[in-house]
Amino acid sequence: MELPDESISYNYQGLLAPVIEDWTAAAELRASHFVNPTRFKELQQRLLQCRSQVAADRELRSPPSEYLPLDAGFINLPHDLLESYRRKQDQSELGRCFALANRLREEADRVVFLGAGGSYLGGKAIFDALRSTYHNELPVENRIGVPRVYFEGFSADNDALQELLDLLQVTCVDPDRSEERWAVVLISQSGLSLEPAATLRVFWREATEYYGMRSPWLPRLFAAVTGPGTRVQSLFQAMGVPEDGILSIPEGIGSRFSVFSPAGLLPAAVLGLDVRALLLGAAAMTKRFLEEPVERNPVLQFAAMNYLVYEELKKPLRVMSVWSRKLEGVGRWYEQLVSESLGKFGRGPTPLTQVSTRDLYTRGQQNQDGPRDRLINNLVVKSPTSVPIFIQMADHNEDDLNQFNRKSFPDISQAALKAVNQSYWDVGRPTSDLILPTLSEHTLGQLMQMLMLATVVEGRLMGVNPYGQPGADVYKKLMQQSLRTPPEGSLSSQGAGVRPTS
Repeated sequence: MELPDESISYNYQGLLAPVIEDWTAAAELRASHFVNPTRFKELQQRLLQCRSQVAADRELRSPPSEYLPLDAGFINLPHDLLESYRRKQDQSELGRCFALANRLREEADRVVFLGAGGSYLGGKAIFDALRSTYHNELPVENRIGVPRVYFEGFSADNDALQELLDLLQVTCVDPDRSEERWAVVLISQSGLSLEPAATLRVFWREATEYYGMRSPWLPRLFAAVTGPGTRVQSLFQAMGVPEDGILSIPEGIGSRFSVFSPAGLLPAAVLGLDVRALLLGAAAMTKRFLEEPVERNPVLQFAAMNYLVYEELKKPLRVMSVWSRKLEGVGRWYEQLVSESLGKFGRGPTPLTQVSTRDLYTRGQQNQDGPRDRLINNLVVKSPTSVPIFIQMADHNEDDLNQFNRKSFPDISQAALKAVNQSYWDVGRPTSDLILPTLSEHTLGQLMQMLMLATVVEGRLMGVNPYGQPGADVYKKLMQQSLRTPPEGSLSSQGAGVRPTS
């Protein structure tokens, strides 16, 4: 497969303090709040050592206990999936993913993905970035065989769940018509997350009422992506779901690093996206990470600059400012990646997402004049996918926009980015630009792999194991314990016996 040269780049000059600058109040601020270029150079040897460590992690089959957990399988996964598909085609894991996606697309016009955390954030980010914002509202002929897609199971929001059930009940009345059939895919690596598991029960009950308990559609329209040997696998087998309806997330891949496993690739394939281009982009980024020097290595550069701003400049907030609404899902996915990987032992940056220029009307004032506690990483798409929309001359010029005749919305966005970066530079507030030439499967694959690799490298720089999330499991155990505890005042809480029903 031939792809255009569309490598993403990282510009961190807005984070570096000028080496020589005449004294001004602004220059004093930059010297205090920007990274000293000497520190970046001094860090480079350690960066290369971290890269060697991360690269070695891929090959460890029986790591020592102090290395555990070690979920480095995501690093080689894109290349391995592509190579296996090249050799085995339909018999490969990617081939099975394509087959299941094609079946779901042919047999249903609505697919509901159930998952929480990393099990759904990656797929949701891909959907938001690469399909129309109004995809689900398009007529079937405009969607060209791609079903409507919904994401649920990530919360215990009763009303939101009921609204989706109501939508299905209103729009789907005849299960014999493919355009009125809906399918459900549970994505749960461990199978232990309560919210998606409980939501699955709700949809199974709904499906038995809609399709009928003996309908052949019932087991064919339920599918799962899970880890090997989980209770989800056993449950779906007991439900009669055929073997080709259950895909596995390989061992050694944590949930938040699973976007290039079937957890993210099945939604992408259902959406009719170029899955191989996603994987090629990710594999290309891994190759750059392993082979390129620091001067041309966006993974090492991004990890180093974010580490220095957090660790040495003491700026705990990390803002991902996405300059396309379509990338807000990527920002939310990155929030989990950073929070669970680096938020340990009382340390770690706090990631936030803002959409520019939208959120400049809410956060711009604080970014400019508020506490000096943040780094802003701009995520920019250089060229829009669609034809630029222009401001035209108008007979009524009370809005004074005729002066901008022939300026386009991309021109407005670029002017805003330039103005924001300049205004922050002038008052000593650090920013950087992560630039995608365009928004495509290939560039998105590069971006997501780059952010995963950079987060792991940053964890190694911090001396924190970037894998595992022991703190995230505490509330889950207490939640289940709370559900098992009878409410105060109930007969069972008072020790009274309950007569069994006949």
